[in-house]
Amino acid sequence: MKLFVGLGNPGAKYAHNRHNIGFMAMDQIASDHGFAPWRGKFQGSVSEGTLDGEKVILLKPETFMNLSGQSVGEAMRFYKLTCDDVTVFHDELDLAPGKLRVKTAGGHAGHNGLRSIHQHITPEYHRVRMGIGHPGHKDAVAGYVLRDFAKAEAGWLDDVLRGVGDGAPELARGDSGKFMNAVALRVAPPRSSTSRPKSKPAPEPTPEPEDTRSAMQKLMDKFK
Repeated sequence: MKLFVGLGNPGAKYAHNRHNIGFMAMDQIASDHGFAPWRGKFQGSVSEGTLDGEKVILLKPETFMNLSGQSVGEAMRFYKLTCDDVTVFHDELDLAPGKLRVKTAGGHAGHNGLRSIHQHITPEYHRVRMGIGHPGHKDAVAGYVLRDFAKAEAGWLDDVLRGVGDGAPELARGDSGKFMNAVALRVAPPRSSTSRPKSKPAPEPTPEPEDTRSAMQKLMDKFK
């Protein structure tokens, strides 16, 4: 059994914030793979299903971001899971929008949701770092993550979320490489192999130089 956790803040006010991209990822997986309806449990919302034969619990903590670890710890204890069974999806300021990385263990880099989870279950869990870009100055971070994604960001955001849905079964099996490939195919699909570069036009033939010989000279040249 695996526990996939998406980080965010509860309520319509925060639903489309950059900080809630983890919630969005959980909704995408649940929708794409026919998971059960969401229900309240473990101080959060839970949906159950299977990914390629592996039972997976999706969890969206509703304790607000700073207390996410309470919900995650409660779910882990109930299902008797270890940190190796847990993957947390969260917004990542240090990655450009549309970029995604998988990581195991390490620091929380000031992310309050990860900080709380560290305190409750130790740092030895898996993370899916979902890039949202950085506002440019640390004083602007709080306002930036709590603002909605701009309309201009809808394209890459949709590609990333669809890629997460596509690759979720691979992630449940522990194959982060194939998961990343599934996301990449959505974000940067390969060019069609049937398209060929346009051929260069053939050069125009060089005209032969004009023959200025007289009739008598031409006749004499034939017998040389």
